[in-house]
Amino acid sequence: MSFTLPAIQKTATTLLENTGLVFINLSACIRHVWKREVDWRKAMTQIAMVGFDSLGMSILICTIAGSVLALQTATRFAQSGALSYVGGLVSLAVVREIGPIFTCLAVGARSGTAIAAEIANMKVNEQIDALRTLKISPVRYLMLPRLIGCILSLPMLTMIGMVSAIIGGMAVSQTVTGLHFTQFLDSCWLSLKPYDIRVGLFKSVIFGITLAAISCTIGLNTRGGAKDVGLATIRAVVWTSISIIILDFLLTWAFFGHSEDI
Repeated sequence: MSFTLPAIQKTATTLLENTGLVFINLSACIRHVWKREVDWRKAMTQIAMVGFDSLGMSILICTIAGSVLALQTATRFAQSGALSYVGGLVSLAVVREIGPIFTCLAVGARSGTAIAAEIANMKVNEQIDALRTLKISPVRYLMLPRLIGCILSLPMLTMIGMVSAIIGGMAVSQTVTGLHFTQFLDSCWLSLKPYDIRVGLFKSVIFGITLAAISCTIGLNTRGGAKDVGLATIRAVVWTSISIIILDFLLTWAFFGHSEDI
């Protein structure tokens, strides 16, 4: 990769253009929702596709993440006599960070790439131009159902991922250190607050909007042939992952950046 000044300027220009297109498409989706021009049948189909197709991967990744976190902390806490705090630490980390981030990254890798590839393929095959010729908005017909599908699916998947991660951490803690399930769960109830769960689910909604908006915009903006469809898929997963991580930092700073919120 070249890091010369022209290359950096080109990358920055492309980033700003794509960011502007994302917000333009999101504003168009909001207008269509305001005018009640939502095709709920297509939206329900996208909910099933995004949610069901990514369910297994989300559960697997979150379970392993919660298990690894418990494995790393339980042995150390057992040595210092603080084993009863393992459940609280695992549950807080899972609800605040691991659940939303890992679930959304899994959905981005599974469904986000599929969305970008599908729309990009339609664009290079001139199917998008055919829609415009028929006076059908590609944003309303293609992007809006996928946006609604991600917004409604991600919180449900995140909640399932949170539960599976906590169960995985609980099982590992009991296996490695002999920590009883009731002690683990008691620590969870004492540490978790409804505020933490609300913030975790709110993060998943924001990540879902980001995932759908970036994937659809990159697909709609694809030019060229089959090679460009593959490049669009790569760009979608890269920019979605980067955006989710940056947004997670900003949201965490906003909700937990003050000492009284921790």
